[in-house]
Amino acid sequence: MRNFNLTDDLYWTPQAQAKLRMIPFFARPQARQKVEQLARAAELEEVTAEIVEQARIEFGQ
Repeated sequence: MRNFNLTDDLYWTPQAQAKLRMIPFFARPQARQKVEQLARAAELEEVTAEIVEQARIEFGQ
C-alpha cells in the first residue's frame, strides 16, 4: 500500500479537468483540494470525472 500525502501529484483526466473548469474560478482551489483529498482517501493515483462528481455530491456543491 502506498502512502499518499499532499505533495503527491495526482493526474487529472481531461474529463475531470473539464468538470473542474465548470466550477466558478473563485471556488476552484478549494474544490480541487477536496477532490484530491477524496481521491487520495480512495488510494487513487488519478482524478476522474466520476471522482469529481462524487466529491460534488459528498460536499453538497
